[in-house]
Amino acid sequence: MDYYGASIGRLIEAFRSLPGIGTKSAQRLAFHIISMPEDDVKGIAKAMTEARHNVHFCKCCCTVTDGEICPICAGGESGKRNKRQIMVVENSRDLAAYEKTGRYDGVYHVLHGAISPMLGIGPNDIRLRELMMRLQGPDGECTADEVIIATNSSVEGESTAMYIVKLIRTLELPVKITRIASGVPVGGDIENIDEVTLERALKGRTEL
Repeated sequence: MDYYGASIGRLIEAFRSLPGIGTKSAQRLAFHIISMPEDDVKGIAKAMTEARHNVHFCKCCCTVTDGEICPICAGGESGKRNKRQIMVVENSRDLAAYEKTGRYDGVYHVLHGAISPMLGIGPNDIRLRELMMRLQGPDGECTADEVIIATNSSVEGESTAMYIVKLIRTLELPVKITRIASGVPVGGDIENIDEVTLERALKGRTEL
C-alpha cells in the first residue's frame, strides 16, 4: 500500500537500492532529506553528481580519485612514499583502513575485487593485469622491492593471493612477496578491522 505518495515512495526505493540500506533506514533517510532546507538538498545532489562524473581510477594504483593520479601515488612520486613497496588490496576501503594506521609509508595497488569462480569473477575481471604491467615497468625492469599481499582472509582472498604469487614467479620478477599476518581474523573484511590489529598484521607479514 502507498502510504506517502509517489514522490516519497520513489525516494525511499532509491535509498533502498543502496548496499546495507533496509526499508526502515531508507525511510529515515528519505524523511530526513525532505525536512532539510532545499539548498542543502541541492548541495547533496550536486556532490553526488560531481563525484559520479569526476571520479575515476588512478592511472598508477587503480584506486578511485578525481585526479590523474591519487594523492598517495603523487606522494610516492615526490619521494614522500616508498614507491618500491606495493601493498595489494581488494578495494579502496581497505586502502583507507591501512592509511588510518599511519604506519605504512609505501604505495598501494587496488584490485577492485577478488577471484571467485562461484560468482563468475576471474583473473581478467580484477586489476591483476595492471599490477603485472606496473611491476614490470615500461622497460621490463622490476619496479618494486616488495609486494605485500593484503587481500582478505577469505577463500576468495586467499585464492587471489596465491594467484598473484604464481603470476609474479612465472614472470621471474626479482621481488620479495609477503602476506599480511594472521592478526586479521579468518573471514574478516579488512575495512572493518581496527587500526591496532591491522598494524600488527602488517608488521608480522610473512614471506611467500
